[in-house]
Amino acid sequence: MKREVLIHCRHRFLYLAFAALAILTSACSASTFMSPSDSSRPREREVLLATTTSVQDSGLFDVLLPVFEEQTGYVVKPIAVGSGQALFLGERGEVDVLLVHSPDAEIEFIAAGHGVDRRPVMHNAFVLVGPPDDPAGIKGTCSVVEAFERIARAGALFISRGDGSGTDVLEKKLWTRLGYVPLGQSWYQETGQGMGATLNIADEKRGYTLADRGTYLARKKGLNLEMMLANDQALRNVYHVIRVNPTKSPRINAAGGRAFADFMVAPDTQARIGEFGVSQFDEPLFIPDAGKREEE
Repeated sequence: MKREVLIHCRHRFLYLAFAALAILTSACSASTFMSPSDSSRPREREVLLATTTSVQDSGLFDVLLPVFEEQTGYVVKPIAVGSGQALFLGERGEVDVLLVHSPDAEIEFIAAGHGVDRRPVMHNAFVLVGPPDDPAGIKGTCSVVEAFERIARAGALFISRGDGSGTDVLEKKLWTRLGYVPLGQSWYQETGQGMGATLNIADEKRGYTLADRGTYLARKKGLNLEMMLANDQALRNVYHVIRVNPTKSPRINAAGGRAFADFMVAPDTQARIGEFGVSQFDEPLFIPDAGKREEE
């Protein structure tokens, strides 16, 4: 019995010793990571980039980011979300730089002091895609507004991103021009997801959707969706790079954000953007725009 008591006491002592050591180690670690000097120091070689899912899904960053990282020594951590969410992250000072395509919201973002140095990078176009049998009969139309009207009249399934992205904002504007409020209609469904996922859902459900040309072309082989309309000026899709205002947070890597913004408009990068997709699709997925005026 005495031997069992001694063993029990020894085990109890060791348990308490290890527990105390764990608490002490945890406290030291917390003080290390939470010290004011660390919380205010920028991540020197890391760049947090909030970008649209369309750029990520098209594969463009698979080409560009390794070049940027090799040239500068920075490591980019892209966060692929809709433009609305990207701008929100910038407003909160949680990222260093943005690459987005929602012009009206971008202008408001700059005017509110959240961002600086908004520069055009590239453009492509939105396209209206749908099932080959075209139940709404929109093939051959020249106006996206007319195409939307035919979809609504036919009650043909339309798949919306519904995520506050630049694509979603444009789509909602087009419905507004028609005087339609499609939300709640049985033929109108929102995914709340990015461009690639929304294209997949439209394909599965045999519905129409609005997509950026780059992502559609990059994923076309795996989809049974056809391009219905592409050449309407209302479908212009311009991307800008915006540095987040460094005063938003002491954690913002201002130098890294500036390096990335400069890289995106540099001549070599612009040439790569202009070549991206040509070998596979016989046309570029994006048209370089650095140095152009807005009206161009």
